[in-house]
Amino acid sequence: MNFWIAIGATALGCYAVKLAGLLVPAGVLERPVVRRLAALLPVALLAALTAQQTFAHGHALVLDARAAGLGAAAVALVLRAPFLIVVGVAVLVTAGLRAVTG
Repeated sequence: MNFWIAIGATALGCYAVKLAGLLVPAGVLERPVVRRLAALLPVALLAALTAQQTFAHGHALVLDARAAGLGAAAVALVLRAPFLIVVGVAVLVTAGLRAVTG
């Protein structure tokens, strides 16, 4: 039963956030600070999620095959590889290191 309460609370929270966004006056959204924040916030959130998923295991910081895969993806991006290749390189490096190290 607690599971469904959590799902309902999450759904209501998402709806409330969406409604709050729709109720913001247009004048507020035209301000340069708000526009810049709206442009940079998704990038910051994605970077934080990537770092958390790569370097955390529970409450501990770890450096394992995921970090090597992220590094390989970064190198592929610097070399201007297409996105599918970047993802493939990251997957192959991570899987290869996990297979070797166990």
